[in-house]
Amino acid sequence: MSANLTKKDLVLAIHQKLQLPQKDIKESLEIAFDTIMKALLEGRNVELRNFGVFEVQVRKSRVGRNPNKPEVDVVIPERAIVKFKSGKEFKQAIKNVSLKTFSVL
Repeated sequence: MSANLTKKDLVLAIHQKLQLPQKDIKESLEIAFDTIMKALLEGRNVELRNFGVFEVQVRKSRVGRNPNKPEVDVVIPERAIVKFKSGKEFKQAIKNVSLKTFSVL
């Protein structure tokens, strides 16, 4: 198993738990992800109770600097980003996770 959880990993986990055909599980996940993406693109928040909330936020335009040429200002344009805020149960669960599980950036 890779370090990241992939769509294939999700399909296999659901298949092992429910013994449903992997093809059906994959289609269901695709529909769910497409529905989530569509809602976000329409400006709607996606609330998955106890897991968290996805929302689109707009980052304002700002001036940045290229570390290789600090004398030149670079305009970073306004852009939309997706933010995630964890839900109550997720926050509680993450408090009990060993920090050794995560690598330091």
